[in-house]
Amino acid sequence: MQSLSIISVNIWQILISFANLAILTWIIKKFLFKPVKKVLDSRRETIDSAYARAETAEAEAEEHRKNYAAAMAAAKQTTDQMISDAAREAERRGSEIEGEARERAQEIRRQAELDAQQELRKAEDEMKHEIADISAKLTGKLLEREIQPEDHRELIDSFLQELDG
Repeated sequence: MQSLSIISVNIWQILISFANLAILTWIIKKFLFKPVKKVLDSRRETIDSAYARAETAEAEAEEHRKNYAAAMAAAKQTTDQMISDAAREAERRGSEIEGEARERAQEIRRQAELDAQQELRKAEDEMKHEIADISAKLTGKLLEREIQPEDHRELIDSFLQELDG
């Protein structure tokens, strides 16, 4: 039974151990647990605020992306409209220029025809004058002398030589 004497229960020691445990728990809670909890809470708040800022930035970025996409669509629509307007204007202007060119060509053709007719009349008038001059010269030569058939041939031959020369 000696072994029983080794195991003995001492109430004062148990109470002192419990008091030590309570004091230690109070000291740890007061000087260690609360400051650590404050640091952890502060870090949690910092992380939460960083996440909140990140979510806000992500939402803003998404909004900017949507605005950019809308602006690009509007710009594309505007450029497509400008291109189609320019093409229509170019086509209209081309038709207008083509019409003006046709009118100008017809005017030039009419003017050329008028010039050709004037030149033809002028040439006809000159020919009439030459014929009249030749007739006058021929009549003058005929009147200078009395013409025999041989003289008549000589006269025509000399007249033709004058025309060639």
